[in-house]
Amino acid sequence: MARWEEFEGEAPELAAAVRRLLDAHRHKTIATLRRDGGPRISGIETEFRDGDLWFGSMWMARKAVDLLRDPRFALHSGSEDPPEGDPSTWSGDAKLSGRAVESGHPPAGGDERSHLFRADIDEVVWTRVGTPADHLLIDLWRAGEGLRRFKR
Repeated sequence: MARWEEFEGEAPELAAAVRRLLDAHRHKTIATLRRDGGPRISGIETEFRDGDLWFGSMWMARKAVDLLRDPRFALHSGSEDPPEGDPSTWSGDAKLSGRAVESGHPPAGGDERSHLFRADIDEVVWTRVGTPADHLLIDLWRAGEGLRRFKR
């Protein structure tokens, strides 16, 4: 597992692209695991701060309870549709997975409590359309394995 700044140090170009995609939209999608092991999809916002990727949750929301019980998660950046006529100009989408580490319960406007999680990252993927637009380009980084590139 790696903190964001460690991943960024190992794969700076990939980290920059993924950060652009995560910052492009306020709302992302996070997958957590329910008590029975089934997946749960929720909306979430993220923030980069102090070399880490952070996300929060309302106090005792289902996604927070999921993460407190089983910290594994997957996060998707969301993406625009590829431009008609030139899909190779599409910025692509980003996905990452890892474990959420709770970091206290900061106040969230007034006296309400909330959950704050730091992402420890196992895997990061950036998928986009290649040039010519007859294939996908996939950059994959895994903690302990480094960066690999695929053409499909």
